[in-house]
Amino acid sequence: MFGIDFPEFVVIAVVALIVLGPERLPKAARFAGLWVRRARAQWASVKNELERELAAEELKRSMRDTETAMRDLDARVRSVDAGARKEFDEIRSAASIDTARGDATSPEDTPAAVTPTDHRDPPADSLDTPLPESKDDVRHA
Repeated sequence: MFGIDFPEFVVIAVVALIVLGPERLPKAARFAGLWVRRARAQWASVKNELERELAAEELKRSMRDTETAMRDLDARVRSVDAGARKEFDEIRSAASIDTARGDATSPEDTPAAVTPTDHRDPPADSLDTPLPESKDDVRHA
């Protein structure tokens, strides 16, 4: 803006003293100080309001960017999901075709595995209590 150097300030003070006189000069100085304080306070208020609006606009822009990114991510996830489902359906249909042709291995060809219904007795000295015979026995035990 503009600056007032010390010599300029002295000239203004001398002119004010001549025009207003020594009786009214202190009241005029207080009045001028009051208006300067009000102007500064008003300027600070406007500045704070502009900063808040800029921050709110930045937040809105950030939210829009985040929302756009979320939509893009959702679209990518949906496309990957659709591709995975398609591949799974293709594998399932290929497996069902192989099974229908008889290409699948029979249970006799696979190695024997322990099934849940396979009850083997533990050594007599390892447990004092008998094993439950069914799921209901396990719940009540």
